[in-house]
Amino acid sequence: MITTIVHVEVNPARIDDFIRATIANHLKSVKEPGNLRFDVLQKGDNPEKFALYEAYEDEASAAAHKQTPHYKEWRETVAPWMAKPREGISYRAIVP
Repeated sequence: MITTIVHVEVNPARIDDFIRATIANHLKSVKEPGNLRFDVLQKGDNPEKFALYEAYEDEASAAAHKQTPHYKEWRETVAPWMAKPREGISYRAIVP
């Protein structure tokens, strides 16, 4: 299993827009072959900060996600709303 945690900081005026766009991306991402999880998290004490937890069966499935139309649309839509560039960190799952 391959996981990525994407850290995003959103401009305060665009938080609701970011949530709507990210939910739309989530709903399509969870239907992708090889997708195991796609969680959208918002920091409780700082609502401008988000984390996306993505889990895929393997590297090929994770790479395929980045080629989907819904991912590309999300990426282009939300980029101007970010306070700084997003940071994705990949991990290899040990358990489960």
